[in-house]
Amino acid sequence: MDEKALLERVPDRLYIGGEWTTGSAGTFPVFDPATGNRIKEIADASPEDGIRALDAAVAAADAWAATPARTRGEIMRRAFDLLQERRDEFALLMTLEMGKPLAEANGEVTYGGEFLRWFSEEAVRITGRYGENPEGTGRMIVSQHPVGPCFFITPWNFPLAMATRKIAPALAAGCTVVIKPAELTPLTTLYFAQLLTDAGLPAGVLNVVTTTSSGTVSAPIIADSRLRKLSFTGSTAVGKKLLQQASENVLRTSMELGGNAPFVVFDDADLDKAVEGAMLAKFRNIGEACTAANRFIVHEDVADEFARRVTERVGGLKIGRGTEDGVTIGPLINEGAVDKAASLLQDAVTRGASVLTGGSRLEGSGTFFEPTVVTDVRPGSEILREEIFGPVLSIIRFSDEDEAVRLANDTEYGLVSYVFTKDLARGQRMIERLETGMMGLNVGVVSNAAAPFGGVKQSGLGREGGFEGIHEYLNTKYTLTPNPFGV
Repeated sequence: MDEKALLERVPDRLYIGGEWTTGSAGTFPVFDPATGNRIKEIADASPEDGIRALDAAVAAADAWAATPARTRGEIMRRAFDLLQERRDEFALLMTLEMGKPLAEANGEVTYGGEFLRWFSEEAVRITGRYGENPEGTGRMIVSQHPVGPCFFITPWNFPLAMATRKIAPALAAGCTVVIKPAELTPLTTLYFAQLLTDAGLPAGVLNVVTTTSSGTVSAPIIADSRLRKLSFTGSTAVGKKLLQQASENVLRTSMELGGNAPFVVFDDADLDKAVEGAMLAKFRNIGEACTAANRFIVHEDVADEFARRVTERVGGLKIGRGTEDGVTIGPLINEGAVDKAASLLQDAVTRGASVLTGGSRLEGSGTFFEPTVVTDVRPGSEILREEIFGPVLSIIRFSDEDEAVRLANDTEYGLVSYVFTKDLARGQRMIERLETGMMGLNVGVVSNAAAPFGGVKQSGLGREGGFEGIHEYLNTKYTLTPNPFGV
């Protein structure tokens, strides 16, 4: 596929009220992290543009909420079908602006598209209930209603899936949307907005503002009393600030924040499966995922063999631009990400850890860091506390189950955990004992549109996906009517 032709088809303006419009703050460039080259110049929104987008969402809210659920669902199903037709275009676009290998970008199209299909089906399954009150004096009606206009702030690491995971349930519930994609990867969201328009989404139901001034554009939108819902995926530090802002108007919020996922390998684990799971949990998306395994907690009896096997696999990974054949590790998103990976690794080595493979940034164009395995990481190392967001697999040893649980839970985060064991009872105990919102038992990937995605502790609030996902965009109303029989 011709990269230049694709980039020319991607809109370069804001999408407000069904129209592509220039940004009041000028334009800004989007870069390919694999080359450092500028690939497109797009509109830069001002705070006034953000309010115009909210105006459009508010103006469209009543009509969209009154649109029959079947109609809303059919629009999303058409969007799903169009995404399948254009999957190669979306995959290439994500590779160009984010850097992930093309095969993984195709996987994201599949994953992101499933939210459209799932919630197109859930739109017609919003239910309530009717029944007699216990005293027999009346009838209770419980109904569900759209929350109202929503504001979404999405991250750069999964440009399509993070948009569909929020937009699809909101549209299914009857809510209108303003979305602000990440400055580093805005093109996929703009192209997706065009796709939704082609699928028949009415003007004003979805609005897109791209900006280099996230805080200044977002703050007036969040402060506006017409906004009813805020959903954010990103760091815990930013999430806390947004929660403070949202508290002024007591907004409904969904927060998918930081992670520090433990990957626990017991001495009875099937090591072939554990290594395969480790490769998926750590190196998928170049390690730039909130669900990426961050701490490999391995029983001392199998730690050396696990390290040997995983090092052999990691040594065979191919680094390069994601569009090249056979590439499995693309660039990190920017220089800051490379610096962070190098710093955390150096801290671990200084404290006594050993690098088995990799460990260095690559010289030349692009922001590449070698896939790395580091073992014998010491307690207190920064790499055990901070989310590395890069292709570095760090191993720490444990001796018994209680120690494994203590090490796994020794973090303020609680998004996802991974456990490998053949002992069914032990697996059940780990489900009970690990403080995470999700868990993979003998698997290295847990995300699925039909499952509730989200964490506990400082990893966030609310759930995305599954039956639970649409309820984040619905208000429950209770109505009492008199006993129709006059009793």
